[in-house]
Amino acid sequence: MKRDKQESQAQFNRRAVLLAGLGGAAFAGLGARLYSLQVHHQDRYRVMAEDNQFNFRLQTPARGRILDRFGEPIADNRESYRIVLIPEQAGDARAALDRLAEFMDLSEERRERILAEIARSPRFQPVEVAEDLDWETFSRVNLFLPDLPGITPDVGEVRTYPYPQAFAHVAGYVQAASEEAAGDDPLLLHPGFRIGRAGVEAAMDERLRGAAGQLKVEVNAYGRVIRELPEQSNPAVRGQDVTLSIDASAQRFGTERLAGESAAAVTLDIASGEILSLVSTPSFDPNLFVTGIAADDFRALNENEYRPLFNKATTGLYAPASTIKGMMALAALEAGVMEPGERVYCRGHTELGNRRFHCWRREGHGSVDLHEGIKTSCDIYFYEVAERLGIERIHAMATRMGLGQLYDIGMHIPARADGLVPTPQWKRARRGQPWTTGDTYNVGIGQGDMLASPLQLAVMTARLASGREVTPTLLRRGATDFASLGLDPEHQERVHRAMRAVVHEPGGTSYWTLQGLGVEGVEMAGKTGTAQVYSITAAERAEGLREQDDLPWRLRNHGLFIGYAPAIDPQYAVAVVVEHGGGGSRAAARPARDMLKDLIERDPAGRLPRVVAAAGTPGEG
Repeated sequence: MKRDKQESQAQFNRRAVLLAGLGGAAFAGLGARLYSLQVHHQDRYRVMAEDNQFNFRLQTPARGRILDRFGEPIADNRESYRIVLIPEQAGDARAALDRLAEFMDLSEERRERILAEIARSPRFQPVEVAEDLDWETFSRVNLFLPDLPGITPDVGEVRTYPYPQAFAHVAGYVQAASEEAAGDDPLLLHPGFRIGRAGVEAAMDERLRGAAGQLKVEVNAYGRVIRELPEQSNPAVRGQDVTLSIDASAQRFGTERLAGESAAAVTLDIASGEILSLVSTPSFDPNLFVTGIAADDFRALNENEYRPLFNKATTGLYAPASTIKGMMALAALEAGVMEPGERVYCRGHTELGNRRFHCWRREGHGSVDLHEGIKTSCDIYFYEVAERLGIERIHAMATRMGLGQLYDIGMHIPARADGLVPTPQWKRARRGQPWTTGDTYNVGIGQGDMLASPLQLAVMTARLASGREVTPTLLRRGATDFASLGLDPEHQERVHRAMRAVVHEPGGTSYWTLQGLGVEGVEMAGKTGTAQVYSITAAERAEGLREQDDLPWRLRNHGLFIGYAPAIDPQYAVAVVVEHGGGGSRAAARPARDMLKDLIERDPAGRLPRVVAAAGTPGEG
């Protein structure tokens, strides 16, 4: 019995020693591990601990402004109060939105949109709940923030366009980046960040965008910010401002002048090629696109027959009609196929084979020379000019004057805005048909397949006025030494006199409409044009349909006018197209004259005093 007791005691002692040894070994291992963590890996774990204590919040940069030539903002920023939700901090997102709805208006439709965005986004990525809140709502949410885990109020900036209707087609607008464009860029994924989607905003986006910064913040165990550490942060870099050549006053004036019309207008500083106004009416409010345009609003814009979303000034293409007759006359003189005093008899029509080509004046103009041909816009005279020139020489001069060309003016323009100056090769490739003299006749008066944008017409006008290869730009660059077009100065002078006569001599197609520029001591030159849209048939005439005003709006002719001023030593050029406005002298001449007058009186290029003095002597009629 005693022996058994001794053996049990010995067994207990062995187990105790063994357990003590194991405990000692475990304690030693634990100590060694603590020593390793605290001594050998202290740097690594210090960083990890700091990561849990500190966080970096992405700072979105302020977007650069878009300014007119005098520094007036046409795209700016203003403060915006917004609420974002961080899913990984909010837990049940639907419950978080239910709690938030107690303090602000949150429709069921908006909740579903937010939940859908949360579902397709990483949990750590903030999702915008509301933007551009009023101060009362924003303050109420801030007051109850302790009851709203995962909800973060934020004060950011939102793009604003102070003159939306006037500048929508120039400035464009910004919107949130698409998933494809954003990729994994944290800045583009930020709910408050916008990128350019149209106009200058898109063309200059990288320059306007700036660079993101980081704000270091201390957070508690729940991830809530308890302290900001700006001294340890990298501030965002504001985007650069962009200064355009646009004169905001001229842009607003042109927009108001063409209000109610479906129209476009372009004014240029001839010495620099700087675009002073680029008007397309009607327009739209780009502010609607910044925060997300409602479906009904977009549908109304998209279905409007006046096409307010379409930039007619740069992408609208129209038959240039009689506005090209100055260019045609110059081509004829340069080619030596017409003498200035050579006369052509107009009886209202001419025959070509079995086909009759009419003049716009059915009773005819009688005998006209080059001066009278331009002044009265006689079609018969220019049928003769076109036939003698031939399509190849017409094409060469039209291209030389800037038609059929695509200009990089600093904003996106669809490729089709390069217009068309047709050739026999084009017609055969497009239609499989040979070129005819009738085609040349049509091109000779700016009809047929010929197409040009208002921007191209303004360039043609500036080149006619200066004899130099003026190229347009939407950016400030100052007076430029454009290459000479190599035109005979005497030929230029003859065309200039005839275009002046259009406005200042009785019988000129704009004489009764305009009777001058309206600025003492300064004259202007110009040319009207009427682009046929629909030809009234003989049957319709027999039924009494004779006048353009009797047609539906969309079938009426387009009215055009090009002009420049002063008539001598020209400074400013203008081109106006009024869709379905009827004749050019009726629809487009007055707005064009008023825009030129506005520029002459204000002189945004700052060179007019010298020009006015030179223009004191009227040109010869």
